[in-house]
Amino acid sequence: MKTLYIDCGMGAAGDMLTAALLDLFPDKEKMAGRLNALGIPGVEYRLSKVSKCGIGGYHMDVIVNGQIEDEHMHEGHGHSHDHGHHHMGMHGIEHIVRDLGLSADVEKDVLAVYKLIADAESEVHGVPVSEIHFHEVGTMDAVADIVAVCYLLKELSVDEIAASPVNVGSGSVHCAHGILPVPAPATALILKGIPIYNDGINGELTTPTGAALLKYYVNRYADMPKMTVASIGYGMGKKDFERANCVRMMLGETMAETDTDEDTVIMLSCNVDDMTAEETGFATEQLFEGGALEVYTVAVGMKKNRPGTLIRVICTEDNKENIIGLIFKHTTTIGIRESVMHRYILSREAYSAETPYGTVHIKRSSGYGTQKEKAEYEDLARIARNERISLREASRIIEKPKPVSN
Repeated sequence: MKTLYIDCGMGAAGDMLTAALLDLFPDKEKMAGRLNALGIPGVEYRLSKVSKCGIGGYHMDVIVNGQIEDEHMHEGHGHSHDHGHHHMGMHGIEHIVRDLGLSADVEKDVLAVYKLIADAESEVHGVPVSEIHFHEVGTMDAVADIVAVCYLLKELSVDEIAASPVNVGSGSVHCAHGILPVPAPATALILKGIPIYNDGINGELTTPTGAALLKYYVNRYADMPKMTVASIGYGMGKKDFERANCVRMMLGETMAETDTDEDTVIMLSCNVDDMTAEETGFATEQLFEGGALEVYTVAVGMKKNRPGTLIRVICTEDNKENIIGLIFKHTTTIGIRESVMHRYILSREAYSAETPYGTVHIKRSSGYGTQKEKAEYEDLARIARNERISLREASRIIEKPKPVSN
């Protein structure tokens, strides 16, 4: 699956997302030229190579009527909250976007991102969307950022976009309404439902434009998935911090969910030294019947040189309380230890095969570059008994049977 992963450890702003996306393309200047060819009125995209904390990447300046729009921006992330230009309503923005001659898909995406911003501004200021004037995000540099990101993502044509939790920064920000807390109210509203955090960096790391683009495009927020990376892009902000001020993107292939799986299981452990073998066997039976994924015992030495038994039970989180109750009921322990574990699972399927010895049910497991097959024990045992051969011989004589049903 073609996947784009966005590292938002230093937040997200439109210019940084644009630059990171451009950095993913082999011919960055050609793609920047395509953006300029879109003909956004009075706008020029200017891509420049920069370095932050020794890491090379790109910064995208948006030049509007000959002036760099972020000359007076706060905290270096690309959007001043009061640009001093004529304010523009949603109708004016729609008019500009529809005159660009974008593909229907890109035009729809651009306007949908703006709707997220308009709805947030409307709720924050308590006025209808039709009365919102985009003094904070509606000026031409924001138009340029959103159009660029939507256009470049369409060109990449990825199957999934994942992102890290979003660092929003801290402190306060100056805007047309006065001094507001970080994240700005509209940004905070757009980011509802998205995992965000502040790790003490003083500044506005995520802007309303960056938040809206993430909200619209990102399918899930998680740690970086297992993927084979084909290209890496760095989109740099203007301001310098102790940490590299950038959005990092990784483009590559992830394994299809049907190939492998990963989940979390619980391991419950207890030590006993006063249970008979029969009691331990019965407890094991009851735990399996109660839904345990695995139960096993290990001989251990305990205090006062007593031989004892370590009982370990693996179960799912949603069945944990039930299993804990069964352990206390069927063993003599008065304490249980818990460990959370990740497990990696091959995908599994079953099929039936006709052999000279009758139908055999086979389990096939695959993933992580490997494939395994195993016949059901009961079928092998039946063949071994009927043919008066060993279980191993029964397995050998039915190797590579022809599947007849799935």
